Amino acid sequence: MRRRSFLKGAGVVTVAVAGGGVWRAWDQGVFSAGEGPAYVPWKDWRESGNNNPLALVRAAILAASPHNTQPWLFKITNSSIELHIDTERNVGALDPYLREEHIGMGCALENLMLAAPANGYAATAALFPGKLGPIPAEPRPQLLARVNLAPGEREENELYDAIPRRHTNRGPYDPRKAISPDFVDALNHLPGDHADVKLFLFTAEADRKKIAEVSSAANTEIYSDPDVQHGSERWIRTKWGSVQKFRDGLTIDAFGLPPIATAIAKMMSVRMLRWAASHSTDNGYSNLMLSAPLIGFIAVRDRYAQEQCLQAGRIWQRAHLLATAHGLAARPCNEAVEMVDHERALGRPASRAALLNEITADPTWQPTFVFYMGYPKLSAHASPRRPVQAVII
Repeated sequence: MRRRSFLKGAGVVTVAVAGGGVWRAWDQGVFSAGEGPAYVPWKDWRESGNNNPLALVRAAILAASPHNTQPWLFKITNSSIELHIDTERNVGALDPYLREEHIGMGCALENLMLAAPANGYAATAALFPGKLGPIPAEPRPQLLARVNLAPGEREENELYDAIPRRHTNRGPYDPRKAISPDFVDALNHLPGDHADVKLFLFTAEADRKKIAEVSSAANTEIYSDPDVQHGSERWIRTKWGSVQKFRDGLTIDAFGLPPIATAIAKMMSVRMLRWAASHSTDNGYSNLMLSAPLIGFIAVRDRYAQEQCLQAGRIWQRAHLLATAHGLAARPCNEAVEMVDHERALGRPASRAALLNEITADPTWQPTFVFYMGYPKLSAHASPRRPVQAVII
């Protein structure tokens, strides 16, 4: 946000500034959204090293990941790239089987595969099978996939070009602007011939209301668990210095707030932010979901099969890039599936899995990722990224 637009804000900001908040505003990055070392990877991803496999990693690290944990590590040779998951970079009880972290790894793999032909490589990916279990007591990197590289024709497409513009948009969407049937059809075809991945897309109001109700209730319940709160909050970066130091996690700039609200939130303490969140309207999250004309499920045959998690992540990344290329915004809304994990980890009846099965009307498919799409009212900001040097092993 530019300083001039900030100073045109409402009186509440003036009060904060008059109270000595100018220095705090500067120190908290109110005037510096998207700037500094934490955001350089979005800008230089094509500038250098594009004649070797490192160029593919530069694209991979711009992928989506849960809470922006960036759980990826890469081992590079002249003819291959290995993808390892750093199991220490997790959100704890919110993702007790690292299912979402594996989906994030699939997102990185998809970016990498899109970057391969754009940089003159023919790439083939080998995904290693496995079964997800609880978070390891002694976290260590685990090999998930290997991409073999050979010389190929140089070719770019609209998804590759959309990589630096793809950002999660948590703001409100325009419910009056429908998504074209052609785009919905293109989404439906993204899984291709993958027998273990399927998309369920919902545009009817009754279906979207049901999903929003299930998701909103799950959101309230899962974040009432102190262990979930703790695992999640360790990835929230409220201080500008922390954003630039750690270069990961969720930032206030990416919360989807209007510019003035973003500026005010940046000047709040963590305690004040928690108070504001606890006093928000009960149906706020549901309303956000319903502002989008499309809600989708990415479903698999087994949500705890490692390879299927990676494939689901590849589909989500591809779907989000396709939306970006066509001027649409997108956001995950995974609380209902997170509650499936939560109930399983605590040995409770699988009530959320049953609700999701009612929505799909096909229990042979297990939803593992929920999202919504629409035309945004506000632009989304980039999230911080660790440099390539930090993720090479």
